[in-house]
Amino acid sequence: MTNAGQTAAISVLALLGCAAASARRGSTTSAGGGSAGGAPPAAPVEVARAPLGALTVSKWRLANGLEVVLLPDPRATSVSYMTWFRVGSRNEDAKAGETGLAHLFEHLMFTQTKSSEANAFDSKMDAVGGSNNAMTYYDFTAYVDDIPPTEMRLATTLEADRMVNLDLRKKQVETERDVVAEERLASVEDSVDGILDELMYGQAFKTHPYRWPVIGSMKDIKAMTQERAVAFYRKYYAPNNAVLVIAGRLDEAATLAVVAEAYGAIPPSKSLPLDGAKPERAPGSEVRTVISRPVPADRLVIGFPAPALGAPDRAAYEVLNELLAGGPSSRLNRALVVERQWASSVHGDIAPTRDPGLYAIWVQMTKGHSAEEAERLVVETAADLAAHPVAAAELGKAAARMEAQFWQQLGSSHGRAETLGAFEIAAGDFRALLARGGEYARVSASDVQKAAADYLGTGARSVVIARPGAETKPAGPVARQKP
Repeated sequence: MTNAGQTAAISVLALLGCAAASARRGSTTSAGGGSAGGAPPAAPVEVARAPLGALTVSKWRLANGLEVVLLPDPRATSVSYMTWFRVGSRNEDAKAGETGLAHLFEHLMFTQTKSSEANAFDSKMDAVGGSNNAMTYYDFTAYVDDIPPTEMRLATTLEADRMVNLDLRKKQVETERDVVAEERLASVEDSVDGILDELMYGQAFKTHPYRWPVIGSMKDIKAMTQERAVAFYRKYYAPNNAVLVIAGRLDEAATLAVVAEAYGAIPPSKSLPLDGAKPERAPGSEVRTVISRPVPADRLVIGFPAPALGAPDRAAYEVLNELLAGGPSSRLNRALVVERQWASSVHGDIAPTRDPGLYAIWVQMTKGHSAEEAERLVVETAADLAAHPVAAAELGKAAARMEAQFWQQLGSSHGRAETLGAFEIAAGDFRALLARGGEYARVSASDVQKAAADYLGTGARSVVIARPGAETKPAGPVARQKP
């Protein structure tokens, strides 16, 4: 649900799923699709087709604007069926106190529709051996169904139904609102990493919606109403604001026919709001905050400017991260953890965002050493990469590790659907993914140098430090969090 630290850029998506799924259980009744009656829907139109290794990915569009990305694999034993809506926390009206609405729907979509009883979605999925979850990020909300290949019709029926027929009753909105408030307590207020991450983004961005948290502020969560939820649903949940990504053991023609039958008669939205957010390179200067928390030693996160997921220099930047903080052999791990023993852990993650985002380097210090010592070493190491070409052997190993991670992510139907969806939404085209694997090997020493100089060598960074002590409220630059 929120963006926590991980080494690989795309693997951050694995952390976005909401824990609410385990609490959703209920009875079963029928759920109708959106295409009952009337003339048969027009056939989907092919938009794109491209190879992914030995497999082929195709993209289709229905007359109502719904897009469908298919990746058949005859060797697969299951199907991953994901519905990606082009709405995330970036689309919320923070000035009106409505942060957190996108994430709230991660919960509300599992309550009930006008044609089903409460929690019927989970019950029906459980009955056929399927599993489901959801994830919310700055740029999207995605709903995940991993199902047996025989249950494609069930998935399309249930998903089409809740796309248009969600029954947003006042009691359900209030119940899920309280669940989200508890989730925020656990993942932010009571989590050192959660509060550091939120403060890092809040002080880094001045104008872009990435400055407010995906989960929303506690004040806004508690103020959510049924009326606001209904308005948000009607505004963004529509076929022409969604992409289905389906990967696994499936027949292309049969799947398209089932999708067209279930979704074809759902009308498109004629009033989708324009996304007016202007990309912002952040932070624009050095900003920092220090807080106290019950931690054994200093905990530090440094946020540097980072390119968007689809940016031309993204592959070089990911290799740069691998060199700096990508694992046991990375320069910072060797310097901070192995040689000096100033820290017990260090890792970096690059946000998979549609617009320029942040590259976060996380360091857990050992007792007796300060966060400032690590920060100086991070800056010096980055400056060295900007000033001197990395040796061919070190670069080759880093690029090979990135390529291996890339293909490992695509080793399952779930991983393929997740990564294709992320690139379709955040990079603008799933085909950007298909080229990414080969880009790592083409990253040169000068590419790494340029990325280090352009993004890490300007002095601009968002630093948040948690020191041992009684809990204190943040002050100073944190005020920039407010929209």
